[in-house]
Amino acid sequence: MKISDFLCANAVSADLKSSTKKEVIEELVDLMADSGAIDKKIKSKLVEILLAREALGSTAIGQGIAIPHGKCENVDKLTAALGVSRKGVNFDSLDGEPAYIFFLLVAPIDSAGPHLKALARISRLLKDKYFRDNLKSAKGEEDILSLVNMEEGQTA
Repeated sequence: MKISDFLCANAVSADLKSSTKKEVIEELVDLMADSGAIDKKIKSKLVEILLAREALGSTAIGQGIAIPHGKCENVDKLTAALGVSRKGVNFDSLDGEPAYIFFLLVAPIDSAGPHLKALARISRLLKDKYFRDNLKSAKGEEDILSLVNMEEGQTA
């Protein structure tokens, strides 16, 4: 499975403006809705689902990475948004550090296998410090997409 299979190219931001966990999730969900990856009518429901998941335990895994994720019956396929924050956001990370790279993953209710594979794929990709540093310093959305595609070419 490749990230390009589920990452919505129009739901990428090289400069998230949000300063709280809730705002980051809302901004990424807005990107997904504006790009047509999800129906605009389910935005608030999706934010609710993602925040409920965060309440169970933070999806910030340390090293400046957060992978908020959830399942929603109004989503027909696995889809993701990717955002980078220049200033970092307190996301209740395991290491206490701010998160800079946010991969928001949304899946249909019945997609346990693909959902877990996607989480594992994202985690593997973001383990590479060089890749994380390049993402954080990317100048724009095109750079981010190129980095993801290049890295996948090497690790796929």
